[in-house]
Amino acid sequence: MVTQEDRSIGSREKVIAAAVAMVAEDATARLSVRAVAARAGVSTGSLRFHFPTQRALQDTVLARIYDQVFPDDPIQDRSRPARDRLVDCLRQVLAPAGVGEKAREAWSKAYQTFIAPDPTEEVRAAYLAMEREGWRRVEYWLTVLADEGALPKGDHARHVRFLLTVLNGLSIERALPAEESILKSETDTLYTAVDCVLNSRAS
Repeated sequence: MVTQEDRSIGSREKVIAAAVAMVAEDATARLSVRAVAARAGVSTGSLRFHFPTQRALQDTVLARIYDQVFPDDPIQDRSRPARDRLVDCLRQVLAPAGVGEKAREAWSKAYQTFIAPDPTEEVRAAYLAMEREGWRRVEYWLTVLADEGALPKGDHARHVRFLLTVLNGLSIERALPAEESILKSETDTLYTAVDCVLNSRAS
């Protein structure tokens, strides 16, 4: 016999699965209530029952995506301080860019792809999709830490933008000639940025 609770759990999972599928198809998807409800085959009222706000839906979807894609994400290791985990997560973003020649090649490619060409709708859409993916990942990390009480809950947009700007600057530094150890200066910068975020008040 299917109980009301079973049906409730079923509709919640349908909503999450539909939203995850929408993000997988389009990284810039905004997850509007109507679109997600239609995709899930549930009413908007049912969606709102499980997720009273769009923010609640987005946070749940982010958690589901990154728990599946990055099961060993450092942000999940609660045996370590929040600041250390967040710095390690940010380092993961920088790692693929490499250092020196590899970093110069990466930035040269980015220039040829997104800066040198005329800013057509296609170029803009490609860049925004990439940026949105990075945004979602950092937002997820901050949401996890907020749920633990390491920083205030709420809209993390200001902090996400700040951390992404720091990461962009550090990735450029990796491509430039340096006199001192990149690892030391980069680590100092990451900890300074993370401390600014964790010690700030809600925006």
